[in-house]
Amino acid sequence: MRKPLLMLVLAAALNGLTACASAPSADLGSAPGVKEGSTPSKGSTLIIKDFADRSITFPSAPQKIVALANGEMDIVYALGGTLVGRPTATVPAALQAAQSVEQVGSTHGLDLEKIALLSPDVVLGNHPLNTKDIPGVEGVGSKMVLTSANSIDDIKKQIGLFGQLLQKEDKAKELTQAIDQKLQELKTTPSTAKTRVLMVYGAPGTYMAALNNSLSGDILVSAGGENIAADYPKLDNYPQYAQVNTEKIMKSNPQLIVIMTHGSPEKVKDGFMKEMQQNAAWSSLDAVKNNHIEILPADLFGTNPGTKVVEALDLMSKRLQAAK
Repeated sequence: MRKPLLMLVLAAALNGLTACASAPSADLGSAPGVKEGSTPSKGSTLIIKDFADRSITFPSAPQKIVALANGEMDIVYALGGTLVGRPTATVPAALQAAQSVEQVGSTHGLDLEKIALLSPDVVLGNHPLNTKDIPGVEGVGSKMVLTSANSIDDIKKQIGLFGQLLQKEDKAKELTQAIDQKLQELKTTPSTAKTRVLMVYGAPGTYMAALNNSLSGDILVSAGGENIAADYPKLDNYPQYAQVNTEKIMKSNPQLIVIMTHGSPEKVKDGFMKEMQQNAAWSSLDAVKNNHIEILPADLFGTNPGTKVVEALDLMSKRLQAAK
């Protein structure tokens, strides 16, 4: 029974490749959202523009939604929506309502057969990771909306765009205002010398320093910290990160070292510590002397936390204060 379905999906995808034309061009530089000049109301045609500057038309607000990442899933549920397909990943504690939803892969590899069976109105993917998947998704009769989250502003734009998509604009404003309020609170905190921080994204044997143009780097700076890796040269394949430079770390003397990872956190921390301890000056760092080397929650850092970015900012602020 699976083979005929696979052939049908593949044939539809091939049709999508040949029939898929470029979407109407949108003004470059304008914010993602409802296309200029359209004022959709419930039940009317909806035209939105995603982060890839693609104009996408829906006959009405989509009801059957698939999300390929936890951040997008969080935003949909925070807006009062639900999913028919979710990322193949551990569901954050705050999203247990989505636990039983069908898993369909991730932004790094979606399951087109499962998506075809669910027949969603829209699939929420990443720009640019899922650009290559547009023809396949459209070939099985669904639309794809691409967004990204490399900054807090990006998350706010995601919330606004999804609010327009689900026609939950008022709720979207409420959610973005909560983020703005938290940012304002952090700005009004009495200023003292900023805590020097090294943010490391790690997997066993691989470690990268987060730059300020990454989401985690933006959270750090917005919470009042100083990223010691801010001027490190970015990696070609991962422009939001840089190679960990032991000599520069020793020179900057961070007061706090935080580690982000998706799996085996203690193993990643131990591996990073062993690598750094090869330098004799490691034990003289303020962060090491004061035992301020911490693993950050995976659902808040190193990935898009969605509306929970407020919690990420709060947690980072507390860590910065404790390390002074």
